[in-house]
Amino acid sequence: MCKRILLLLAVTGLIAQAADSIPTEASVRELLVATHGQKMVDEIIPQMDAMMQKGLAEALKGQQISPAAQKMIEQSHANAMAMMKEELAWSKLEPLYMRVYQKSLTQEEVNGIIAIYKTPAGQAMITKMPIIMQNTMAELQTMMGPMMQRLQKSQEQLVADIKKEAKPKS
Repeated sequence: MCKRILLLLAVTGLIAQAADSIPTEASVRELLVATHGQKMVDEIIPQMDAMMQKGLAEALKGQQISPAAQKMIEQSHANAMAMMKEELAWSKLEPLYMRVYQKSLTQEEVNGIIAIYKTPAGQAMITKMPIIMQNTMAELQTMMGPMMQRLQKSQEQLVADIKKEAKPKS
């Protein structure tokens, strides 16, 4: 009887330990597939390219650019894109994701997350998350505009007050 109890405790302990264990590479890879991890990474480069193009257009704001300057801009852009493609390649990022997920999640959590993301609702969440984030950012920008104006006025007032205080008193 004592041996059975010890065996039961040992098995229960192993099960509890397995639930808290580091997730296997196979399970993390399955999670990354279920969450479209590589696709999301692949979408980063075009987004960064668009941001760079927009920033350049804003910086130049209708200025006339010589053909030599245009060529330099194009070469710089090509170099930046090549660097991003190299540094953000899935072959480099997948090991990073593996380490982070294995440090951050237990096997039980990975199993549960995989189960969620394999459902139609989980897949809808993955598919619709980019538009959710885009809409959230648009809402935040609308909300932040007036706040940024108030902060700018506050900063201008602070600078004026400091200048006023710094003037020698007669």
